[in-house]
Amino acid sequence: MARVAKIDNADKKRFERQETKRKQDTRPKRRFYLIVCEGIKTEPHYFNGLKRKLPPHVLELVDLDAQGTGLNTLGLVKKSLSIKEEFENQGRVVDEVWAVFDRDSFPNHHFDNAIAKANELNVYCAWSNEAFELWFLLHFQDFQNAMRRQNYRSKLERELSQRMGTPFSYEKNSESVFDLLSKHGDEEQAIKRAKKLVAQFIGRTDYANHNPCTTVYTLIEKLRPQIR
Repeated sequence: MARVAKIDNADKKRFERQETKRKQDTRPKRRFYLIVCEGIKTEPHYFNGLKRKLPPHVLELVDLDAQGTGLNTLGLVKKSLSIKEEFENQGRVVDEVWAVFDRDSFPNHHFDNAIAKANELNVYCAWSNEAFELWFLLHFQDFQNAMRRQNYRSKLERELSQRMGTPFSYEKNSESVFDLLSKHGDEEQAIKRAKKLVAQFIGRTDYANHNPCTTVYTLIEKLRPQIR
């Protein structure tokens, strides 16, 4: 019969401390994400809702009125880098910079070039074709066919009204969308559905024609492990 070595109490406590430290070390390392949003309402309100669930100093948002200031999607990507430099000049280490933008009515080549340029400049993109609200809708159901962004509102209102049991009116400047999606939607399913949409267009770089499609889930997957 094999002999089992006895461990005295001092050694046992030391091993327990080492094991606790090892387990702590396996937690995701805290990173700093800088998100630059094309819009000044929908996307910032959503990410601010998410930010409230994150530890301090994980996420910083900058919202730009891209269309109002004459910026196109390519300009947004370049602006994201200059904002990152401003943070770094203040001594802040930016682990990842993300540009969040929609296809909207931008010309096809602006949208496609913005994504290609972002890849070249190491700026992460969370883009949606046609609009960010597609990400919201995926919390409730699959979408496979092309859809105009003008149709998003009625579909979102129907889904949330059914689940809330009361009429819901969606406004782009609503600050409660993140909380409503968390309570009534299914984020894990939204991620799976978004991945299915991306898979439909795998190997194609004509992103302006990827409708419906969104890569917002790639950013969400990065942030989820950081939630307290």
